[in-house]
Amino acid sequence: MKIETAEQGAPGRVTEDRIRVLPNAVVVLDGVTSRTRPPDRNGGWYATQLADELARLINDTDPLADLLAQAITTLVARHDLVPGDSPSSTAAIVRWTEDTIDALVLCDTPVVAFGRTTHVLEDTRLEDLRPDPDILRWKNKPGGYWVAEAEPVAAHQALTASWPRAEIEKVIVATDGVSCGVSEYGLFTWEELARIPLGEALDRIREAERGDSEHKRWPRFKTHDDQAIVRLCT
Repeated sequence: MKIETAEQGAPGRVTEDRIRVLPNAVVVLDGVTSRTRPPDRNGGWYATQLADELARLINDTDPLADLLAQAITTLVARHDLVPGDSPSSTAAIVRWTEDTIDALVLCDTPVVAFGRTTHVLEDTRLEDLRPDPDILRWKNKPGGYWVAEAEPVAAHQALTASWPRAEIEKVIVATDGVSCGVSEYGLFTWEELARIPLGEALDRIREAERGDSEHKRWPRFKTHDDQAIVRLCT
């Protein structure tokens, strides 16, 4: 498996995205800082803790949702995390064996697999709730959106997929600071993103965002987001 990565923080800030490359898997996380937690426990801190725990747990056989639930459970106990009042993170995992490629997506960090057709594993539940001005009241609740935080049950709300490895040529995992180039800005298709240099993709997104600094063409909460992407070639 050939693995390429690219990442950068939003201008003027330290990225809260995290990438972990393991012998049989990649983990991509997008940390989210709680409004009430101390600065040393921000979204980047949580994403780092979760990535480290997943790196310790991931094996070839256990369901990815079970492994994510176990990792969240460990972090809750180790750091006294409180549901609804803790930093959180999206989660995307891709794991491979000789025969299969397994994927998990929780919140808005999609996984896209390319073969004879393009398979998009994408959790849109957060985006579907964007019009609600009090979106946080829907976090980790039925009918709302789910994210890794302090509720292990959230892991079993993740979307999962499995594909025969022989049928897949490439896989992309991207945080929403990159996937927006496809899903929101229309700068390229998933198939184009699978081919172009990753650094070029990040730069094209930044350039488009700078050209819409008042958020009129693409309404959004902030001009730039952290960016992280992994491309795997089988």
